[in-house]
Amino acid sequence: MSDTTTDKTTTTGDDQDLGAAGSQLSTAPVEDAPSSHLPALGVVGWARWFWRQLTSMRVALLLLLLLSLAAIPGSLIPQTGINEAQVADFRERHDVLAPVYDKLGLFHVYSSVWFSAIYILLFVSLIGCIVPRTWQFVGQLRGRPPGAPRRLTRLPAHTTWRTPADPEEVREAALALLKKRRFRAHAVGDAVAAEKGYLRELGNLAFHLALIVMLIAFAWGQLFKSEGNKIVVEGDGFSNTLTQYDDFKSGNLFTNDDLEPFSFDVKEFTGTYERTGPNRGTPRTYETEVTYTEGADGEEKSALIKVNKPLEIGDAKVYLVSHGYAPVVTVRDGKGEIVYQDAVPLLPLDNNVTSNGVVKVLDGYRNPQGKKEQLGFQAFFVPTFGGSASGTMLSQFPALDYPVLALNAYHGDLKADAGIPQSVYQMDKTKMKEFKDADGELLKKLLTPGETMTLPGGAGSITFEKDIKEWAGFQVVQEPGGGWALGGALAAIGGLAASLFVQRRRVWVRAVRDDGVTVVEMAGLGRSESAKVPEELGDLAGILYERAPGVPDGTPEDPGTPEASGITTSTDTDSQAVPAEGAEQQ
Repeated sequence: MSDTTTDKTTTTGDDQDLGAAGSQLSTAPVEDAPSSHLPALGVVGWARWFWRQLTSMRVALLLLLLLSLAAIPGSLIPQTGINEAQVADFRERHDVLAPVYDKLGLFHVYSSVWFSAIYILLFVSLIGCIVPRTWQFVGQLRGRPPGAPRRLTRLPAHTTWRTPADPEEVREAALALLKKRRFRAHAVGDAVAAEKGYLRELGNLAFHLALIVMLIAFAWGQLFKSEGNKIVVEGDGFSNTLTQYDDFKSGNLFTNDDLEPFSFDVKEFTGTYERTGPNRGTPRTYETEVTYTEGADGEEKSALIKVNKPLEIGDAKVYLVSHGYAPVVTVRDGKGEIVYQDAVPLLPLDNNVTSNGVVKVLDGYRNPQGKKEQLGFQAFFVPTFGGSASGTMLSQFPALDYPVLALNAYHGDLKADAGIPQSVYQMDKTKMKEFKDADGELLKKLLTPGETMTLPGGAGSITFEKDIKEWAGFQVVQEPGGGWALGGALAAIGGLAASLFVQRRRVWVRAVRDDGVTVVEMAGLGRSESAKVPEELGDLAGILYERAPGVPDGTPEDPGTPEASGITTSTDTDSQAVPAEGAEQQ
């Protein structure tokens, strides 16, 4: 009778003699044992010690944690590279805190010295971890599994039985069986050595290589990225040049030549909204029909851009990010001549698209005295007016159910020729005068489509046309390295799964002649304590036992079955065995 046992006790001293059989089940570096008589390190010694610490896996994990923590301020504090207006507003509201943030670089976290230092150290640490382990793993793949230890019965999982078959037949059967189970196996002396589970270490290396790929991809994307926003009214177009953007920001190494050459025209914007229920006013459909061309002489194509479904042209992606209304207004001078007629995009203030903006008449207008002047109108627009009884210019619904345009009128100098950039959605009133009504108050009026507000003193008029257009806000993003980052993330997940769920293990089968019979010993050793090794060993032993059955021991059962020979998996606390973790340290 024989049995397969899993031992959990350890021994010390000379009994722990597994040697190469219990080593190199991973490529983790072996730390030097401490010594009570260490010499002075010196400059070279300290440099070597620092390099070993930097390239250790625990330091790499610590740096990865620090990088994650360092990115938190970039999400909580306004960043100059994202929204300079918010940064300026933060500085105005926090006189004491803002200078501290400036010194710490918290307004530009991702380009700060300390964030870059963590990033570079993590990069160096990962490379220092991976390169030596990769060469070591390649060496293990090129080599063969180590020979069997002298006493297989001391391994964590083992079994033994006696058979009348010749030792050579047993070893040949064991070699064929192990190769069939995809073990790397070969005969060494009186035993067969086999190993399996290299995918674990390969997954571990792939995981860390994927982290490096992701770091490079993110860095590359930040250095060469570009991001611009543009509002385009129905019927208008856009060409991907720097001067066409409403606002634009890019990485440090980005140049204008990196812009993808394309253009598009907005044919129609379509938006539908929930009419009833608790989600009343919630958008159901946001989509824009466009025609676009790639390059200067590209073929015209049609596309439908939806939320989270961008138009991809080369390395650029065109996202639909916002929507609003652009009332068409016509401005006439005192003689009835049209001096301005266009759709005026207004910026939404709430979810029901209450909007505001300005109408600027910069050229072509002369006042009743014949002098050149500029006109400015402060505009408020609601697509669904609540009625005069509501007492407020707040929209009740985002669709064009009852559109109303409120205008305030000014004349004078808009300071557009001062050389200082101005927002098209704001008006500088420092040199503007109000048009007065009959009561001496600021001239203002609510207009429905088709109505006109007449300016006093024969100064002209402004008409709210019945044609109300819509505009779509687009964000054009070019971020190279995105595909590499995605591939690195998927590879990291696959590598991590392999390193967690695949176990590196070894199996030995020894067959020797003793007193006219062959003694068969089988043992297994894994990277860590696991029930998989004894279970797999029991399965292999059962198959091998069928090919080399045990010697009958007088029991009434059939000696040709594993059950009759007592091949079981149990915990033998009386035997002295080396567990998996202890075996690998020898």
